[in-house]
Amino acid sequence: MRWQTIVFGLMLQVILVFGSQYPKNLNIWPMPESVEYGNQTFYLSKDFHLTTDGSKYKDASGILKDGFARLLDVVTANNVIEYNFGKVYDSFLLQGIHVVVHSESDELQYNIDESYKLYIHPQGNPVYANIEAATVYGALHALQTFSQLCHFNLKTRKIVVNQVPWTITDRPRFSYRGLLIDTSRHYQPLQMIKKVIDSMAYAKLNVLHWHIVDRESFPLEIPSFPKLWNGAYSITERYTMAVAADIVSYAKRRGINVLAELDVPGHAKSWGVGYPALWPSKKCQEPLDVSSDFTFKLIDGVLSDFSQIFKYRFVHLGGDEVDTSCWSSTPRIQKWLEQKGLNESQAYEYFVLKAQKIAVSHGYEVINWEETFNQFGSKLDRKTIVHNWLGSGVAERVVATGLRCIVSNQDKWYLDHLDTDWSTFYMNEPLTNITNPEQQKLVLGGEVCMWGETVDGSDIEQTIWPRAAAAAERLWTRFDKLPKDPSQVASRLANFRCLLNQRGVAAAPLDGLGRAPPIEAGSCYVQ
Repeated sequence: MRWQTIVFGLMLQVILVFGSQYPKNLNIWPMPESVEYGNQTFYLSKDFHLTTDGSKYKDASGILKDGFARLLDVVTANNVIEYNFGKVYDSFLLQGIHVVVHSESDELQYNIDESYKLYIHPQGNPVYANIEAATVYGALHALQTFSQLCHFNLKTRKIVVNQVPWTITDRPRFSYRGLLIDTSRHYQPLQMIKKVIDSMAYAKLNVLHWHIVDRESFPLEIPSFPKLWNGAYSITERYTMAVAADIVSYAKRRGINVLAELDVPGHAKSWGVGYPALWPSKKCQEPLDVSSDFTFKLIDGVLSDFSQIFKYRFVHLGGDEVDTSCWSSTPRIQKWLEQKGLNESQAYEYFVLKAQKIAVSHGYEVINWEETFNQFGSKLDRKTIVHNWLGSGVAERVVATGLRCIVSNQDKWYLDHLDTDWSTFYMNEPLTNITNPEQQKLVLGGEVCMWGETVDGSDIEQTIWPRAAAAAERLWTRFDKLPKDPSQVASRLANFRCLLNQRGVAAAPLDGLGRAPPIEAGSCYVQ
């Protein structure tokens, strides 16, 4: 039930108590933990600027400065702003934004403190918006929230912040809030990947899971084994290591980690284009040859090169959908299996565990798709994170064994399932049937997956958005703040979708399934 306490006066303030409904006049996505606001209107000064007096963070790398510049870009890009302020506005100007960050470090890793406080109190002269954050990445989230408080006023032709005074206290519910993109099924240009990263930041997602290679293509340069990217679709549809480093750097400056995936032993036919010795035989080309020392030498080389670029604590080693029949149907591998006393299932286990040990030797903790847990979960490295995708009920079984889990169940969070609507994404709860507080902590978070069979640079954005934003609020906002009926957030999500459009993101209408076009003429806000 929605309720508001209304007090009239100059300092009118409305304190929101979130129940089963959200107030219709508060368009922030994802919803913060705590919000208080009033009824005054302030204008952004022509010289609106950033100050950091008293901050321990010195911004030597320019992350905060760049974040502020992006803030100005997105709040001014859609209109021509007129700055001829008269006396009537002088006492209602926001001169800038004052940011205090308590940590000196800008290291970006899993489980960093992303909390922040944002307040705009019309006291003092001049008046500033204020941000206080534990880390610079919490400050970036605060800037994103502030950008949603800014609006263009058509009567005054100025950027305004309504409902001042504001007091917002916020932190994410889960530390892992991911989006997978797949550059094997279709190559994604660098600029499109950067656009996806920008849009992730708008929704406060913080992990780009880069499914780089698969059976169809191997587009990434690997200096230790330079023929691997012979498996790319073409000579132009490739990523150099410099491009990979640029993606990681670009994402970091927006508070986003890049999780690299090397899916083994299945999904690897493209590897053998450059190195045919990896295939069991020319006629039977995957999974990778489990009997060959060269296979594991190559994996070691790839992960060694990865470790120079991908600094996230985790690496994804896949392990899903492994058809082992090539091993038993290839005489020399069958002979090796007999010598080792292994059947096909045991060889699959052998491969996954050996690949895990290689990754650990390079300083990584390993994420594997859930088949590895389903087949031999007790044998996995105890630091393994199990990535659920096949369906519901997996996370509760994983955490019951003491392993960690990421939720991406395909019936709810696969973006390539175009018949799954935004409300289904919104209502997918990662902690379903997990009531033990210690087990709840083992669910790192969740991830929506944009598999690439039917997306390239022409349609990836409208397939991701706004459905990914629905999951983003589920992963960011406290559970007790989330309504049980998704219709209560529909207008606010529609507003965020229109905001994405205004920022150049081709987000599809809510009124339809995945990437459906508008069905008729009408306002952005009702589609």
